[in-house]
Amino acid sequence: MSRRIALVTVGLVVALLLLAVVPLGFSLTSNERSDFEYGVMSEADQLAARAEEYLADHDPRTAMDDALGKAATRGDCAAVYAKDLHVVAVTQCTKAADKTGAELAAQIQAGADQASARDGEWLLVAVPVGDDGNAAGVAILARNADPMNDRITAVWAWLAATDLAVLAAGVLFALWLGRWVARPLTVLGASAAHFGDGALETRAPTTTGPNEVRELSAAFNRMAERIQSLVGSHREWVADVSHQLRTPLTALRLRVDVLAEDADAESAEELAGLQLELARLGSLVDGLLTVARAETSVPRPETVRADEIATDRVAAWDPVARERGVKLEAHCPYPARAWLGPGDLEQMLDNLIANALDAVPEGGGIEITATATDEHIEMRVVDNGPGMSAQARANAFRRFGQSSTGGNGLGLAIVHRIAAANAAEVTLHETPAGGLTAILRLPTSRTERQTAAS
Repeated sequence: MSRRIALVTVGLVVALLLLAVVPLGFSLTSNERSDFEYGVMSEADQLAARAEEYLADHDPRTAMDDALGKAATRGDCAAVYAKDLHVVAVTQCTKAADKTGAELAAQIQAGADQASARDGEWLLVAVPVGDDGNAAGVAILARNADPMNDRITAVWAWLAATDLAVLAAGVLFALWLGRWVARPLTVLGASAAHFGDGALETRAPTTTGPNEVRELSAAFNRMAERIQSLVGSHREWVADVSHQLRTPLTALRLRVDVLAEDADAESAEELAGLQLELARLGSLVDGLLTVARAETSVPRPETVRADEIATDRVAAWDPVARERGVKLEAHCPYPARAWLGPGDLEQMLDNLIANALDAVPEGGGIEITATATDEHIEMRVVDNGPGMSAQARANAFRRFGQSSTGGNGLGLAIVHRIAAANAAEVTLHETPAGGLTAILRLPTSRTERQTAAS
């Protein structure tokens, strides 16, 4: 936002400078040229008046020679032609008496009121000497335009320097304005980012910025209060349910264990079945509570080494895999740094490995790989078990959505909830050689995490 404001402000400054300075420059240039031409014509008229005293009134040529001397002193070239177009007087500079001057003199003698021409950097002006229609001769004045061009260049240089100075000031003002306008929104965005990272106690300031931003901050704070209250209530509910369910289950299991010790053979078989169901019920309760916690958890992500965690989890599950005759391996040769809540990747991998061990028959294998890209960390849990149908894969992340392995159908739901809380993604695909491939795409930084979450 601040960049857009700065660009718009700079654009307006540039437009104003162009609209104001460029026309001013052309106006000053036009005035300078007009003044130059008027000055040459005025001097030519004065020379003609002095020459008339000599050619028409037959006075001494002193005044004419004096006018020629003044013209030479100014750096001009001048010449006076008689009625028969021969040169009567000329300055040391003969520019006014050359071919171009002779042509202008002929035009005046032919009846023109005045004539002018440009010869390179020189402007030549010819006027009649004496009354119109009865000219006694022609006076020609030539003046070099280099000084005028230098003044015009200086004007444009001054205007350009002024433009650059104003533009620099405008850029600085635009940057300050953009930051000033966007600062309250930046603070609000930072508060929202901290809140999204798990700091539920974060609140946005409501005493700074425009009224609209203050109202937005107040609305954000009300939302944050509500979310914090709901998350806290849900966490308390999960804790209460955990206590209320596990305590009677534990007591019931202990009583069944005591009865099983003194029971006869027939009763012992029934009690063994009851113990199995109690164990299954306990596992189901634990799974439901884990899903509930995952749904209400707000992780505070940090940088974790996904490759090291994968290697650690393989080492932890290797005894179980050996016992079942399954080969469990991890291939993570390069560092892979992900942005996740502490312990979340371990829990996701544990559930994926547990599901794979339940599905892969003896002699099968499970392989975990981790690769890093510019956008995310991709972890794959690949097995060569029986795999899953497309319909089963579509329903696998729902509660009780996949129970073909004999589990309670909550493991993949837990993985999906934890991944969603961390702005990660989990998908299931067929293994090309047969089996199932679970792919975890993990964010690599806070920026990518926020982008994925939006």
